[in-house]
Amino acid sequence: MIGQLAVAGSLAIIVLAVSYNSGMFVLSRRLTPHPRETGRERTYVFMLACLNEEKVIGESLARLAGLPLEDFLVLVVDDASDDGTAQIVTAAAASAPGRIHLYRRRFPDARKGKGAALNAGLEWLSETNVLDGRDPHDVIICVVDADGRLDHHAAEQVDPFFNDPGIGAVQVGVRMYNRNIRLLARLQDMEFVVYGEIFQNARRHLGSVGMGGNGQFMRLAALRSLPGKPWSDCLTEDLDLGVRLIAAGWTNAYCGTAAVHQQAVLTLGRLLRQRSRWFQGHIQASRLTPLILHKIAPRPAADLLYHLSSPALLLLTSLLPISFALMLGDTAVASIRTGHSALSLWWLPWFYVMTFGLAAAYAFVYRKREPVSRPYSLLLGHLYVIYGYVWFVSGWWALGRVLTGRHTWFKTART
Repeated sequence: MIGQLAVAGSLAIIVLAVSYNSGMFVLSRRLTPHPRETGRERTYVFMLACLNEEKVIGESLARLAGLPLEDFLVLVVDDASDDGTAQIVTAAAASAPGRIHLYRRRFPDARKGKGAALNAGLEWLSETNVLDGRDPHDVIICVVDADGRLDHHAAEQVDPFFNDPGIGAVQVGVRMYNRNIRLLARLQDMEFVVYGEIFQNARRHLGSVGMGGNGQFMRLAALRSLPGKPWSDCLTEDLDLGVRLIAAGWTNAYCGTAAVHQQAVLTLGRLLRQRSRWFQGHIQASRLTPLILHKIAPRPAADLLYHLSSPALLLLTSLLPISFALMLGDTAVASIRTGHSALSLWWLPWFYVMTFGLAAAYAFVYRKREPVSRPYSLLLGHLYVIYGYVWFVSGWWALGRVLTGRHTWFKTART
């Protein structure tokens, strides 16, 4: 009986999640015309917060310097790196005078999180004369990770969105540039494609588009309109920023026709650590609930509140395997007592639908962005569902850290 009640509760949460995901998939299929390309000339500032990024920063700077833009600059905020990051940036700046700038943070202010580094970079832009004479409404700050490689046409695709004065930020898609190396990298690529193609596309119609930590374009005027500093000390400072922009009256947009390519982690241990950090950041973001309830319209607020509740829902869902085992135990005990076989396979179709029902949808959206065969995409869709169990392990790890008061993390190592 206990097992059956536990399974029923877990299944109720899964039904809620499947219903939500199915609804978002249907909503994401609604076509929205891309904004017209005529508009004002704008200045683009690409800002990279770096801590020991000598393995990847050179290639990223070379790609940024080659973007087809007339008015742009790159600001690298070196957060007290102790490797060759600063030297590589200095050499890149010498080869592109006036385009690449290096701002080096020192202890005790350095190494207090990505949000603090980005805030320091924004302050440096205000204190220097590099943006003198430019209207903050026509200055676009783009945050790129040190391993981030923007599509050559990214700014061209994003720029028309800012013709609407109400647009405060635009998020592009995220891809893994090493997705062909291992299956684990391929599934991370699929994860970001699914998130963008389904959830971000759907949120355009709800007014709840979120910001990612890589490839986020923001109007400088929007950042300056926020109370306090734009980026928080939350482990998911990008989620925090996106919600605060919406609460301040700005609209976040999603541009699926361009992407920033980053490096997928290649070992399960590093993946678990990375996702645990994100999970813990989502737990921290629950402090945004009062802001959402008081400052954001009901429809986007409902979606954002569901998004913030995802850690609790995931942890509860992770109990389903235990609940299922308890139910089978109850059934076996009943069989022994009555002398009848109470076991049946009635649950198998439901188990498949509840577990893999969206695998075909995941395969469909992934094939739109990646040239893989239909059978392989369907296989990936099913593997992607299993891959999602990573969040269960990461979630309990993150909860343990929260309960023990641990909040600092080592950054993801590059290869």
